[in-house]
Amino acid sequence: MPPEQQRQRSSLCVNRVFLKSFIGILRLLQILLGAVLWATIAANKYEGSVHFVLFVSVFFWLLTLALYVLTLLDKQDMVPLLGGDRWLLSNTVHDLLATVLYFAALGIMIYKTQKNSFCNLEHYRHHCLYKAYLSASVFSGLCAATYLLSGIYGSCRKCGVEQTLVAT
Repeated sequence: MPPEQQRQRSSLCVNRVFLKSFIGILRLLQILLGAVLWATIAANKYEGSVHFVLFVSVFFWLLTLALYVLTLLDKQDMVPLLGGDRWLLSNTVHDLLATVLYFAALGIMIYKTQKNSFCNLEHYRHHCLYKAYLSASVFSGLCAATYLLSGIYGSCRKCGVEQTLVAT
């Protein structure tokens, strides 16, 4: 195989180490849980502050998908200002910001769930959003937990690298 084709082929290789790593699995969970959250909200009638929850879930779903694909293809060096040596810090800031906003979304969904708890009766005949809001609350909490976990993991990795450099 000519070297030019070999370079093109190697540039499209998947980072198999990332697929099996802790952060790779967390990213995949974040993508799946985020998709379920925004699909749950979008499939039902929503109003008011639930728009914020939908914005947070779609925004971070797209960002996490982009981070996952870039890391999977090992192309993080191509991202200006955020790639290369800053990639770990960029991911950690992304995760911690997502954690804060998902906890805010969780608070909104809990409030909406409690507000609609009156219609969780067996013989209630009108359209009720209680179950949709309850499931969105659960998925908001799960999303916040996975982002918090990956934020803590990224912080520990970042601090561990810096401590090793200072010690030497």
